Amino acid sequence: MNDDSPVNALAETYVRLVLALGKHDGDFVDAYYGPPAWREEIEESPLSLEQIIERAAELRASLTSLGRPEQELERLRLSYLTRQLEALGMRARMLRGERLDFDSESLALYDAVAPAQPESAFATVLRKLEELLPGQGTVQERYERFRIPFMIAPERLDRVFRAAIDESRLRSARWIALPEEESFTLEYVTKKSWSGYNWYRGSCASLIQINTDLPIAIDRAVDLASHEGYPGHHVYNCLLEQRLVRGRAWMEFTVYALFSPQSLIAEGTANFGIAMAFPGPERVAFEREVLFPLAGLDPARTEQYYRIHEMVQRLSYAGNEAARGYLNGTMTSDDALEWLVRYALMSRERAEQRVSFFEQYRSYVINYNLGQDLVKAYVEGNGGTADNPRRRWEVFAELLGSPRLPSHIRGDRS
Repeated sequence: MNDDSPVNALAETYVRLVLALGKHDGDFVDAYYGPPAWREEIEESPLSLEQIIERAAELRASLTSLGRPEQELERLRLSYLTRQLEALGMRARMLRGERLDFDSESLALYDAVAPAQPESAFATVLRKLEELLPGQGTVQERYERFRIPFMIAPERLDRVFRAAIDESRLRSARWIALPEEESFTLEYVTKKSWSGYNWYRGSCASLIQINTDLPIAIDRAVDLASHEGYPGHHVYNCLLEQRLVRGRAWMEFTVYALFSPQSLIAEGTANFGIAMAFPGPERVAFEREVLFPLAGLDPARTEQYYRIHEMVQRLSYAGNEAARGYLNGTMTSDDALEWLVRYALMSRERAEQRVSFFEQYRSYVINYNLGQDLVKAYVEGNGGTADNPRRRWEVFAELLGSPRLPSHIRGDRS
């Protein structure tokens, strides 16, 4: 499709609808760097939820009537816009009062359903942790005590995070050609339901915020540096802007609708990006040699810490089960909190923060772990195995800069 493609005009209408819904939902527009006049139009002539729902349906029908493009990337674009519009319509209906169960909501908004896992699966991991964790008491008590010596002192936080970000950028830039002008600003904030956030500003610039409400363990430095920065959200948005907005004038990518299928790709690639930048032993070596000393922690305990950390990561889907139960009404907020303490090994304070996240973002939680699993399967299924790093980064970078949906990377759509 060329610059005068009928999709371009429809894509501009999509952008305006996202901005219009953002007037009703303060979380919906995660980023916008398109023409200021489009935002001003919405400010001057806002749309009601009913108007947004009606126009989204009309726009979807117009896209469907265009037929199937010949080129793959254009087919992906058309499919992407159509599915994003479906999610936009559902989010508008939810704001109007409609409610779905957890799985139906995640499918409608994020084009995916997280597999349910039984309590016994998490109990099995906890039994293994009992063998690894030193001391007496419950697994939860022992894990909390174990983590205390690995917290980053507040006065060391900035130097640790900046070292992690610098290294993640260096490692990503070996494989991905980053725009020369790309940059980020780092801030520390409080009173948020999340631990880190990337606010993309356009022109390959991001504001990365780190929440310091709770003590921050050493593993979060590399996790957030890679997830929010390189090769995560910052690189993802840079490549979309560089390849699709500047390269093809596809204006739909100047706006990021948070409650949409795009978020599963964004969060999945950001989480998988941690292992892309710091595969296996390389992460442990970097932390032992650089981050542990910067944080004033004992480098001799690095391997022990990451043995436990790797096992605890196997409990990530316990958070999904707490969200599923809470949002479906089979758990109270207290039930969900206790579940997170027991099966996700969260402190009570962190579990309270996580329940607040469920209340604000609902089924969004699946985008992190399910997204990571789907991205990993896609990259490795296309030849990007761990023993072939060049191909691994090629597939990963191609995914970052493309309009693929969760159903595309699962192989459900063509």
